[in-house]
Amino acid sequence: MDIQLRTFALRLCLLAALLASLAGAASAQGNYEIQVYGADTVEARTTMVEVHSNFTPVGQKATINGVYPTNHQQHETLELTQGINDWSEVGFYVFTSLQDGHGYQWVGDHLRPRVRVPTAWHWPVGVSLSTEIGYQRAVYSPDTWTWEIRPIVDKQLGRWYMAFNPALERTLHGPDVTKGLDFAPAAKIGYDFTKKINAGFEYYADYGDLRAIDALHDQQQQLFLVTDLNVSPKWEINFGVGVGGTSATDHILVKGILGRHFSWGHQPPAE
Repeated sequence: MDIQLRTFALRLCLLAALLASLAGAASAQGNYEIQVYGADTVEARTTMVEVHSNFTPVGQKATINGVYPTNHQQHETLELTQGINDWSEVGFYVFTSLQDGHGYQWVGDHLRPRVRVPTAWHWPVGVSLSTEIGYQRAVYSPDTWTWEIRPIVDKQLGRWYMAFNPALERTLHGPDVTKGLDFAPAAKIGYDFTKKINAGFEYYADYGDLRAIDALHDQQQQLFLVTDLNVSPKWEINFGVGVGGTSATDHILVKGILGRHFSWGHQPPAE
């Protein structure tokens, strides 16, 4: 298995180089919360506060159909996740954007409940299911109301960690409302180089309508080189640099996630 995983990692490196060589002119897209989900949920009586910071150094430079260009957009997203019990949570997002000529603006909000298979069931892999619904202003996304359902599978194998999110997306209001479900998978593979440093790759895509997959140049394809710092169970730190490999994807994107767990449970008195 270790040899197979190393071969897979090598293939991902080659894919990153290929994507860099293929990158063309990017079209408008939303990059507010760039994350491959793990199967775990936030513990009960615990709140997770996360800030997602994403900057597009090289992106779409023209306003298309009233949608602002992504070039030099700075996206800041506040994510609040409340653990309900040992198998469920509810998350809430506030999306914002900062850009020369448009200033700092509110973009929209999303709500995301999630459930998972309890640890007590002893499944060989982590499994959870997330659903997300929300609104984005038309100047940032022509499809203003959207819905997503995201199955999540992950596994720790020694020093290797893998996660797969085969998400399905649906437009509820906007130009794509007549389309069916979009297939937008994401995947992650990482290796623990030390107890505190994990590095690897994250892959994000949108292949278009499941009934008629988009041509390659219309698909969104991004590959990120990422690092996770496991400094404490209370903190989540992730950052990376991504490259787009199709004309529908931003050329280069830099992302970071900083999160902190806050427990509201009863604490035993100090001895």
